[in-house]
Order: sequence, then structure tokens, then C-alpha cells
Amino acid sequence: MDENTSTPFVEKVNTRYLETLMGYNARRAALVIISEFMQRMAVYELRTVDFSVLSLITHNPGITSRQLCSTLGIQAPNLVNMISTLEKRELIKRLPHPNDRRAVGLHLTEAGEKMMRKAEKTAVTLELETTQRLTPEERKTLMKLLQKVYKK
Repeated sequence: MDENTSTPFVEKVNTRYLETLMGYNARRAALVIISEFMQRMAVYELRTVDFSVLSLITHNPGITSRQLCSTLGIQAPNLVNMISTLEKRELIKRLPHPNDRRAVGLHLTEAGEKMMRKAEKTAVTLELETTQRLTPEERKTLMKLLQKVYKK
């Protein structure tokens, strides 16, 4: 207690209640990974959402903007600017969609493929480092459990 105010001082913060909340724990874990992710992706000039978009294009050549929006929960106007920027950086290109004349498919350029190979390796290394206290089996289990929360 402070002699002047009779207010107790906290020597050790009690987080027991917060640690019973899924959101608190998920957010704390995400902050550790995302903070490091942003630092490591800076060399590629990629934000987290840019990486996600490019990764989906990498693994789904010809994906449409509409598919990207619904998969990532991005608003169309936000994606338009992002696609334009990635195109100006010559990382992606738009090609006519084979089945829908109104749509265009998004594809990586050669430069985009080269960069994403490096960026995805960086992401894998980061994830292994930030989850090094987990066994491979625990890592798989955690991933499955988290996906049960957000996948329908």
C-alpha cells in the first residue's frame, strides 16, 4: 500500500480470468506471429493481406477477385486497389476467364512466382520458429482446432 493514498500496488498482474477466454489466447498468439510476420515480409514489401492474396493466387491460378473477396472476407473496393498495386509491381497479371466473359482470372507473373517461393519459405520458417515449443502433432492439432472455430 502507498502510505499517502492507501491504494494497493500490483506486484504481479493476475491474468487468470483473461486466460480462460478463447479470444484472448488466440489474439495473444496471433500477435506474436503477426508481428514477426510483418517484419519478415517487409523485405518483400508485403503486408499480411497482400501475402494472403498472393498465396491464394499462387495455389489457385485463375482465381477471380470475387473468389478472393469471399475467401478472405475482403470488401471488393479494398481488393481493387490491392490488385492494382500488385499488378503495377508486376507480381500478378489478369487474363480472360475461360468460362465467364465478364470475369478475369488472376495469375502470378514470373517475378511474382519467384518472390512467392521465397515469401512462403519465409512464412514456414517463421511459423516453425514461433511455435517451437509445440510438437509437430500439437501444431497440427492446434491448427485443426482453430479452423473449427472459423470454418463452416
